[in-house]
Amino acid sequence: MIEVTTYSGIMGIKLTDIVVKRQLWENELRGKVVAFDTYNMLYQFISSIRTSEGYPLSNSDGVVISHLKGILSRTSNLMNIGVRPIMVFDGKPHELKKGTLDQRRERKEKAIKDWERAIEVGDLATARTKAMQTSHLTEEMVEQTVTLLRYLGIPTVMAPSDGEGQASYMCKKGDAYAVSSQDFDSLLFGCPLLVRNLGVTGRRKQPGKNSYITVLPEVISLEDSLINMGVSRKQLVDMAVMIGTDFNEGVNGIGPKKALKLIKELGDLETVTKVKRFPLLEYQEVRKIFLEPSVTDDYSIDLKKPDEDKVLGMLVGDLGFGEEGVRKNLDLIARSDNGEVENEQSSLDIFL
Repeated sequence: MIEVTTYSGIMGIKLTDIVVKRQLWENELRGKVVAFDTYNMLYQFISSIRTSEGYPLSNSDGVVISHLKGILSRTSNLMNIGVRPIMVFDGKPHELKKGTLDQRRERKEKAIKDWERAIEVGDLATARTKAMQTSHLTEEMVEQTVTLLRYLGIPTVMAPSDGEGQASYMCKKGDAYAVSSQDFDSLLFGCPLLVRNLGVTGRRKQPGKNSYITVLPEVISLEDSLINMGVSRKQLVDMAVMIGTDFNEGVNGIGPKKALKLIKELGDLETVTKVKRFPLLEYQEVRKIFLEPSVTDDYSIDLKKPDEDKVLGMLVGDLGFGEEGVRKNLDLIARSDNGEVENEQSSLDIFL
């Protein structure tokens, strides 16, 4: 039995305005091992793979399969361009994360009501938007995903606690080239290289606006970002505590730029808290979460040959997937295992 807690959304700290980022080069990840924040990825799937009314994609028996459809397509496409994925799963959340999880549940309860009202009046656009905000992962979904990945031969790592902390540790050890996540938290955990937007390229609607922005894969270097900001990683963590993390409430009115200014002027969180009288509780424990994360060396990064019979039995036999589609994905994986990856199609254009 896999020990998980119901996962109900993506938050993470926002550092967009102060980190150094560049566009991912064509074929930059070919042949590279990349550790994926898998809960982050699965949340994308169950949020976006939905019907026009906002219902999750389900089979004829009403079983939700959004997460499995997404993971099958994403992993086969990754391997088709030469990426060697490792899927890292969260373990038991730190007790300080309870407040964040409670807030997420409250937002989702409100979103469910808004979704139901939109369905009643026939406002499908609003219904789908609100439905995406109700998404959550169950223990069964996570177990299904782990089973499918193992059938596909993809390495899976069960983190003792935070998956991004584990993935960052693997990257620092040199077992992975980069961590892939939409969140910036990996930088706080010391990840040398973070890849964002790897599977969400294209036009994205801006929240609350009738406008779109173009999203492209990007790479963020921790070292370059720290040098550009003129701070240490510990100071970056202190900035995050002021801004607010999944483990603590920040200070009202403090964003990335103001936090950076305060840290550069006063040096550390102890001094900032004393001078500014910020009510930051348990900040030393939050610091420890990022600077001394709970991690394990009990993992393998070796890809294995897919067990096609088990994959077909699970997806086609048990869950009603179309056999042709599943076999196409298996073929992509098999070709990559033989060194046959796509050279003609852009690696930035083929993701789900």
